Amino acid sequence: MSDEKETDIQSGEESDSEYEDYDDYYNNNDDNLSSDEEPNDNYSGQKGQGDNRDNNNVKKLIQDLEYFEYECLATEQVDEKLEQECASVASKLKVKASVAGLVLQANKWKTPVILQKATIGEDERIKLLINAGVQCASAPPSLPVPVRKLATTKIECGVCFDLLPRQKLAWLSCMHAFCRDCWHMHIETVVKDGMPVGVECMAKGCSLFCPKDFVEQFLNMQSRLAMQYKIRFRDACVTAHYLLRFCAGADCSMVIYSKTPKARHVKCKECLTEFCFECGNNYHSPTDCDTIKRWLLKCGDDSETAHYICANTKNCPRCNICIEKNGGCNHIQCSKCKFNFCWMCLGDWSSHGNSYYVCSKYKENPLIAEQNQKSQAREALKKYLFYFERWENHSQSLHLEAEARKRIQEQIEKKVMNNEGTWIDWQYLLRAGELLAKCRLTLQNTYPLAYYSPVGAEKELFEYQQAQLEVEIEELSWKLENAGSYQRGDIENQMDVAGKRRHTLLLHFLKD
Repeated sequence: MSDEKETDIQSGEESDSEYEDYDDYYNNNDDNLSSDEEPNDNYSGQKGQGDNRDNNNVKKLIQDLEYFEYECLATEQVDEKLEQECASVASKLKVKASVAGLVLQANKWKTPVILQKATIGEDERIKLLINAGVQCASAPPSLPVPVRKLATTKIECGVCFDLLPRQKLAWLSCMHAFCRDCWHMHIETVVKDGMPVGVECMAKGCSLFCPKDFVEQFLNMQSRLAMQYKIRFRDACVTAHYLLRFCAGADCSMVIYSKTPKARHVKCKECLTEFCFECGNNYHSPTDCDTIKRWLLKCGDDSETAHYICANTKNCPRCNICIEKNGGCNHIQCSKCKFNFCWMCLGDWSSHGNSYYVCSKYKENPLIAEQNQKSQAREALKKYLFYFERWENHSQSLHLEAEARKRIQEQIEKKVMNNEGTWIDWQYLLRAGELLAKCRLTLQNTYPLAYYSPVGAEKELFEYQQAQLEVEIEELSWKLENAGSYQRGDIENQMDVAGKRRHTLLLHFLKD
């Protein structure tokens, strides 16, 4: 890399005057915030004087930007939490805990909202019960008078039509009576079908739901059916709960709990799966959940069209020799002619040191609206392939760099065994690899957002910051792949700049 490039990295200065506001951030040499530093929970929020106050504010914003407090719960802890919420709502609504569970289920377990409504008055309390399907909107028909007076009088089951003593039938507040055998068969059928909406009353047109304790009286609690019901019931509660999420890992029973539902990164302590708390997909900041869903759906629909351009081999633009990409860095040096070029656009690598990373920005055709439908479709495909190729390339780079980190760890172990420094002396290489993965994942997720963003000033700013991040992480990737040619200070300085580029982009575009 040229000396001019190194100077830009150390100083953080840019040539474009329109971005002076956030360029000033890079010139704060006393900031020195590590990219993987944990947020300071004891931050007091007190302001200093002059520049120190501004620096502290920027640092606090960065620390809080991605911090997300959550907890991994086992199934027993989930049951305990759900029971506690049911108890608190039951006392307020003056109902049984099992009935309160149905009210919570109908309101996505938003306990504060339910408690607030319950304080308004009796009418609001009744409305909550009706909307949850635990109370009829109109007065239900009563059982025949003789039945209420004489326990020996027989009642007809609404399903099998057998005349049975009253004690052998059961009913909800709707007063639709059915025998215990019919209830058991109904519950068994609903549970085996997955309990998509809970266990409903068997009467035609009745929308009341059975509380948990009502269902359990028809089950042998040691039976397989009872265990299935318990699991299905818990799953339904977690799925509806606005603060609980199932771990996205395969066959993992852990549940993630957070006090605030946000699209933030979480990691299961059991299976170590990492995902977005809000949507369950791979973490995708700065792209929001709806956009990433649209992008992944489009990639799935157009995969056959798109993947043909993502081959692992390309020809050197100078000597035409076939080159296979075996590392994460997009800075490629031909082994034959030593030409340095960009894997994505095949352009001279030296041109990528400018303020704009030219191959990361799609050039819209200003006249496309005036062309025929076939030309517009061709342009739309061209645009999609442009962004998909870069998305897929960073995905491949993440995989290759993960393998590289394993090799680095093995090399460190050998060096320590050969007394070539201590374990601590070489940890900076592992930190650099972890930061590189974090930055590259962020960069990969900028492309769906750029694809769907309308043309305008905000997109211009986004693409500028996207370009700056891309330059610095490719520099970090190159230095890490060629760590033997660089001093520790060079790599750590590059880590600092890459981390700050990432934080600045997220500071502007990461949405709550």
